[in-house]
Amino acid sequence: MRDKETNINQYTFGNLVEDTILDAHLKTEGRRRVVSDACAGPCPIERGMRILGGKWTGSILWHLKDGPVRFNDLARMLGGASKKMVAERLRQLDERGLVSRTVLQTAPVSVEYEITEFGQTALSFLDALRIWSESLPRDQIDLA
Repeated sequence: MRDKETNINQYTFGNLVEDTILDAHLKTEGRRRVVSDACAGPCPIERGMRILGGKWTGSILWHLKDGPVRFNDLARMLGGASKKMVAERLRQLDERGLVSRTVLQTAPVSVEYEITEFGQTALSFLDALRIWSESLPRDQIDLA
């Protein structure tokens, strides 16, 4: 068996972690098919989807790309999302270090959210996802 390539992620939630590059594949041995180099835990794609795959998560990050946004303004930007859902997603993103939360000393008190440097690392592939999604045929869009 060959050695797997590894790399170190620049951003993590606490400590640096070593990632195994996704390299699982099927081999045929006689009449059997065998998986080699299977991921021991969630593969890098699955980990990324667990972080960003929640409903409204990508849209929230996208709307924060141009600068800080107050909570109520962000909730209005998201249209179909309830304020409860937006608050939950923002809490998760804040815990994961993708956004930062600032309480403004205004009357009444308001809260502003801003994408972090770590959160900005997701924007390039969110943009690629946006472009891909916009290019889908109508019958695929209706499935979403």
